Amino acid sequence: MKKKHYKPSDSALKQTRTTEEAPSSLNPRLVQRRKKQIVPTKSVDELVDGIMKQDRVALAQAITLVESAHPKHQETAQKVIEACLPHSGNSLRIGITGTPGVGKSTFIEALGQYIIEQGHRPAILAIDPSSQLSKGSILGDKTRMEKLSQSKDAFIRPSPTGGSLGGVARKTRESILLCEAAKYDVILIETVGVGQSETSVHAMVDFFLLLILPGAGDELQGIKRGIVEMADLIAVNKADGEREKLAKQAKRAYTNALHLFPPKASQWIPPVHTCSALAQAGLAEIWNSVQAFAAQTQSNGFLQQQRNEQALDWFRESISQQLGKIFYENPAVQKQLPEMEAAILDGRLSSFQAAGRLLSLFVNY
Repeated sequence: MKKKHYKPSDSALKQTRTTEEAPSSLNPRLVQRRKKQIVPTKSVDELVDGIMKQDRVALAQAITLVESAHPKHQETAQKVIEACLPHSGNSLRIGITGTPGVGKSTFIEALGQYIIEQGHRPAILAIDPSSQLSKGSILGDKTRMEKLSQSKDAFIRPSPTGGSLGGVARKTRESILLCEAAKYDVILIETVGVGQSETSVHAMVDFFLLLILPGAGDELQGIKRGIVEMADLIAVNKADGEREKLAKQAKRAYTNALHLFPPKASQWIPPVHTCSALAQAGLAEIWNSVQAFAAQTQSNGFLQQQRNEQALDWFRESISQQLGKIFYENPAVQKQLPEMEAAILDGRLSSFQAAGRLLSLFVNY
């Protein structure tokens, strides 16, 4: 098939060379191409104005800046976020998780279409796992959500994890604020479903939805207890055909098990629903439960309290990240780091001792 060549005007983003190293590739012929990074060319005012006018191109460009590690891009991104911050916070943030193969993308597309029919504008931030070897990612969620991506009322942004803890994109929080400023009133965040990512996503959403499969062995042992405890709703997906009976069995098992967990601070009792994303069955019940949760937690003050705690957590985490960056950029630390690492490997120093010496150098530099 003949390869189509795009002009800069054909794309929302213009490709320019940067000094930042791009992810490595398994294909040596892509060495030159991987040095290019998609970089927005609009000014801060243009980006903010576009976001306020619900321009999806401007929103995508702003998120690209947020995700970039280039200092100039980060400087611009923070200015955009600062301008958009007063217009954020007016959405319902929903985290969706489940083991690989549970049908998260298909479920999110079906739920997103249903939400649009109810008069809402959903933004989907799909966390795409990066390879630990090549540092590349597939970013295929927009392809899997083909119908939803064609809707003018939806925004889909697949983001590479970049190898961050638990597979959660480092800048997802800032992306949430930008989507809210663009008047998306439901933010759906899909995790990669690899364990620790659930904890990170739970700390940035209002409502946490756990997808499970029917008949996947021992229902109560297949998923870690901690993840079940975090869930505000459990949905047994793929409840169709021969699996419908198994789905009902799983629903009963989880409903009984949830009664054994301590009460939630939100005073919300998590329901268990069956659904079929392919048949678009059970979506109304799930969405009604989400709305009931929002109404209850708004009335009892839990939603605002949780948002306040999350904001402080984001604040503390940002300090830790910036301190870490400053620490490793310190000349004295950079000079002694190889020696400390060698001493650890040789058994001359413990990891704790080596860290203490580097921290002492850093503080007294």
